[in-house]
Amino acid sequence: MFESPFHIVLVEPEIPPNTGNIARLCAATGTVLHLVEPLGFSIDDRQLKRAGLDYWSSVEVRIWQSLDQLKAAFPNGRFFYLTTKVARSFLAAGFRPGDFIVFGKETKGLPAEVIAANPDTAITIPMPANTVRSLNLSTSAGIVLYEALRQTGRIA
Repeated sequence: MFESPFHIVLVEPEIPPNTGNIARLCAATGTVLHLVEPLGFSIDDRQLKRAGLDYWSSVEVRIWQSLDQLKAAFPNGRFFYLTTKVARSFLAAGFRPGDFIVFGKETKGLPAEVIAANPDTAITIPMPANTVRSLNLSTSAGIVLYEALRQTGRIA
């Protein structure tokens, strides 16, 4: 596997197919997948494996006990936090290779204190129709990751 340009972080993911779909996305892009406990499923979950199909061997998955533990392991890492609670678009993020793109759990998102502690790197996906609260987690991960790849010249 080539060196990863990005890291996707799922904090307390709850729905196995979302994590499986994101694992497949990570396999397709050479992105490291970080899972922050507690997980709402077992890593051996049949639905998780099915959503990732036969790509699991192509994904570098790391499991962490907390977001603080992950951040301590990468003290120079740049972390971007996805939320519906800010106005700054992910399009203005200015991604660089090696950045961490952090998503919260499906039902609650990231904790308010995480967003409050990181106002300069809290970003959102604009939803112009303003008819839904949020997008599906795996859809959101794909949108933001591919923009990060585009910004850094990994895709045209």
